[in-house]
Amino acid sequence: MSTERIPPPPKWVVELSSPPPSRSKNVSSLPDPPGYLSSKAVSKKTEKNARKPPTQQEMDTLKLKKSWEIALGPAKQLPMQAIMGYMSGNSLQIFSIMMVFMLFKGPLQAIAATNVTFARFEAESTKSQMLGVKAVYVLMNCLLLALGVWKVNAMGLLPTTRSDWLAWEGERTPSERAYFPS
Repeated sequence: MSTERIPPPPKWVVELSSPPPSRSKNVSSLPDPPGYLSSKAVSKKTEKNARKPPTQQEMDTLKLKKSWEIALGPAKQLPMQAIMGYMSGNSLQIFSIMMVFMLFKGPLQAIAATNVTFARFEAESTKSQMLGVKAVYVLMNCLLLALGVWKVNAMGLLPTTRSDWLAWEGERTPSERAYFPS
């Protein structure tokens, strides 16, 4: 029978399984290095800097600020959509048609869901101010719709000229006729 010798475990395994040595009195007199906070210092700091809960007025102000950010969100999309409209050209291609479709679909859905969008920010004290926020939101989405209408017109899909309505025009009857002798 052969006896196998098991090698001793590495030093780091032994140090990992044993508890850390206790600090001596001399070591505790040394300050902590910069950026390191001992557990005692952290607990004292958290007790001292405990944050008080916000008041109702502060919460209403924060909700109103957040609702204004959401209301002005469609205005931030205007330059991007205008550049995309310019870059896609005026020809009838799948990319330009899909872009125009998205220019109409997005704002219409947003206008339909205006009350749902701002429901979480509504409070009794901010009800009158939220009406203005919602109006700005609807106005910004209408600007996106106007951009879509402009793009459709640039593509030649809007009937804006007289020749687009020739099917409904009647034949003109002249009031006088002029005959020239030959």
